[in-house]
Amino acid sequence: MKNQTVSLHTFDTPFGKIPALKENGIIRAASIRYARSERFKMPVPLQYTETESVPDKTPVCPQNISPLLERLIGSTDPEKFEVDESPQFLTVTRPEAFSGNESLPVIVWIHGGSYEIGCGDLPTSDPAAWVKEQDVIVVSVSYRLGLFGFLGGDESRPANLGLFDMIEALKWIRKYISFFGGDPGNISLFGQSSGGDAVAHLMISEGTENLFRRVIIHSAPLGFRHKRQKMSAEFFRNTAFLKDEKEVLKMTEQYTKFLPSTLRYGLKSAMPFCLQYGYAPLCAEKDSLAMWRKNARQYDVLIGSNHDETSFYVKTAEKGIYTYLPERILDRIVRSTTVSIYEKPARIFAENYAQGGGNIYTFRIHSKIKNNPVGASHCVDLPLIFENREAWKHSELLKDIPWEHIRENGRKLRALWAEFARTGRISNDSERPEILELHKVPPGA
Repeated sequence: MKNQTVSLHTFDTPFGKIPALKENGIIRAASIRYARSERFKMPVPLQYTETESVPDKTPVCPQNISPLLERLIGSTDPEKFEVDESPQFLTVTRPEAFSGNESLPVIVWIHGGSYEIGCGDLPTSDPAAWVKEQDVIVVSVSYRLGLFGFLGGDESRPANLGLFDMIEALKWIRKYISFFGGDPGNISLFGQSSGGDAVAHLMISEGTENLFRRVIIHSAPLGFRHKRQKMSAEFFRNTAFLKDEKEVLKMTEQYTKFLPSTLRYGLKSAMPFCLQYGYAPLCAEKDSLAMWRKNARQYDVLIGSNHDETSFYVKTAEKGIYTYLPERILDRIVRSTTVSIYEKPARIFAENYAQGGGNIYTFRIHSKIKNNPVGASHCVDLPLIFENREAWKHSELLKDIPWEHIRENGRKLRALWAEFARTGRISNDSERPEILELHKVPPGA
């Protein structure tokens, strides 16, 4: 290999011999298949694997490239990824320095992307810095997306298949993570955007008992979860003709012609794919708050968002009505949409959870950089947690933010979140980054 710091490592587990790469202080076992699925079928867990090689490309669910995401985060080289309609893979990242006498806390990363794009293994969500600094294990999970995982409505095309994939991944992690040095009794889920929405709903899903203890929910668009039934049913009917299409990329190309209309369904049409209430493993929508309250003593929760979540979408729109509006009007739009989609639903969630006796913290991330018109927009938290300067260097989101600002605040934030993952608590004496506002919600609030 060109890089002499890279060496091979093998984890010997009951699941099989798992190949990994040891590099720069971490050991990474990439693209472990935890289940398989046929189209629109439930995931089938794997019992044993004889894989002996490290895959060359990262498997991803079929999806369309998002021009907006390319601007927000940066372009992704498609040559590094392999399209797979059965994308049930996970990656385990562990510190190299490790005593066999200890068990490390485990953080399971559930990626965002509007239930439509992305995967667990992207350079912009590389957990290496977090793993090395805080002696934690991070498991990154990929699952079915879009038409394949989050649009359904009958027995031939069930709803919530992507959520069932996540549950199978959690069962795998609980069963095998000890062979990587992880503590199966101390597993935290960490999700951002739609991944945060999924994490919140895993708390009330059937079949998740004893699979995790804590959750960290970043920027979950909980305001989009209500009254989606008519929109989902219409989208489901309009895409029925694609269910037997053999070319998966043709499926992802064609469905865009039938996306729900913003004029008809409002802001929630911006996320056409989503979890669906009333279908397994979820309860009816009307019962969701009661279910969270009922389960409040089971899970420690850390939930929050960024102060200017919708700013990048509103203020950097390349065309449309926002382009011609004055700054003060744009600021009002950003605040009102951030409150309605993220802040108010998270506050309702937190108050309801605390009323059930749950241990819950809320947070908000602010921008402290002058002359930064975008502020603390959606995804600005990701480089703080997943510090990778090379991966983020072309992000328009960060163009007005010095990398040292990201590094310093990120180091402190990673320490706090790791503290929560270890103990379910954040001490008042722990160092806070200047950009963070953090509160413990009193029980019964």
